[in-house]
Amino acid sequence: MRSLLRRSLWRAATQPRRSYHASVLPSLVSTSAPEFQAKSAAMDEVVKDLEAKMHKARQGGGSKAAERMKSKGKLLPRERLGLILDQGSPFLELSPLAAEEVYPGESIPGAGIITGIGRISGKECVIVVNDPTVKGGSYYPLTVKKHLRAQEIARENRLPCLYIVESGGAALPHQANVFPDKEHFGRIFYNMAQMSALGIPQIAVVHGMSIAGGAYVPAMADENIIVQNQGHIFLAGPPLVKAATGENVDAETLGGGLMHSTESGVTDHLARDDAHALTIARGIVGDLGHAARTLAPPAATPEDPLYPASELHGIVGTDVRQPFDMRDVIARIVDGSRFREFKKEYGTTMVTGFAHIHGYEVGIVANNGILFSPSALKATHFIELCSQRQIPLLFLVNVTGYMVGSKAEKGGIAKDGAKMVRAVACADVPKLTVIVGGSFGAGNYGQSSMITNEPCS
Repeated sequence: MRSLLRRSLWRAATQPRRSYHASVLPSLVSTSAPEFQAKSAAMDEVVKDLEAKMHKARQGGGSKAAERMKSKGKLLPRERLGLILDQGSPFLELSPLAAEEVYPGESIPGAGIITGIGRISGKECVIVVNDPTVKGGSYYPLTVKKHLRAQEIARENRLPCLYIVESGGAALPHQANVFPDKEHFGRIFYNMAQMSALGIPQIAVVHGMSIAGGAYVPAMADENIIVQNQGHIFLAGPPLVKAATGENVDAETLGGGLMHSTESGVTDHLARDDAHALTIARGIVGDLGHAARTLAPPAATPEDPLYPASELHGIVGTDVRQPFDMRDVIARIVDGSRFREFKKEYGTTMVTGFAHIHGYEVGIVANNGILFSPSALKATHFIELCSQRQIPLLFLVNVTGYMVGSKAEKGGIAKDGAKMVRAVACADVPKLTVIVGGSFGAGNYGQSSMITNEPCS
């Protein structure tokens, strides 16, 4: 969790930070208690199941599809990703289990696309990698959604986009949910145009087929690379050209790297092979100058929490009906387990305060029960304070919703809850939501940064 949080603070990295006195959170958790042991064991099983699913998703379309790619002299999608990233640098993968068990009778690991945030030539970038081992890299409805989500994060944080392209275009049996609507396939190109206009670099590397609408990804990029005798860009392939016009033409003549680099001018760089193309891409990113963001060092020295993160399994457990003190969670994710609590005695079902994670200052908004009017007003005040001071917000969610009943309604719970939702929507700082337990009812809107296109996990 700490790694995820660190990678979500780009926009705050250049802000000067204040020093303040924060108290070490005490821990009254008894790790030997039967209840703790039972919760920990149950959570361990859930984590094992999650890790197994993650491992399976990372295999893409399986060994046979991988062997077919290798036999053509191509690098596998994750090999391409590994070469584009700075050696030894972390990669924050986004939506790795997208499309898991969604399409009956079809296996679409990771929705056929790898997206995430990594460091290239010292600069933070959003990277989108088509996985041709999964249905030829075709775009299913959730592939589109995952691609768009990565672009939203790139735009929000002004991160350059790298597109590692090899796709057969839309999955035609699902085209009714791929093409027509505002948030469908065409939105990818709209986002590219908008980000380019905002000065957010768009770079494409064409390793294989880039067909039909997919041809616009490299065509709309600010700068692109194509692999000779391997990459192809065309609106219609040879069979369709033959059917439509009667022309007999091979793929290389129609849309190969040499043609596009010497005649059409669609591509800017011609690479010998996959590795050469990625080397060129790294050079392009290295020359972006101020158009790309370099992560500034933290204002404070990073520290480990005083308590092991592994204890979170026994604190949280798998039963969302069992309560726990969110301060025990905070103590295991913040630097030195130090936390300066805000309005501690007021609205006690909401915990708010300041801490550091990996040396970066954050404001934390965490549930400790049902949201009453005082809890909502306290959270609203704190969120507005963090927005004013340009401090990133971390929401730790375990909420059943706002309080109901005549007393709550007479107390103005609807209006107070709306104030909290408004504060979240208007806060112009990085926001990250971690759903620790349950997230139900209108309480989800008051703490879910998904309503503002921010990262949520």
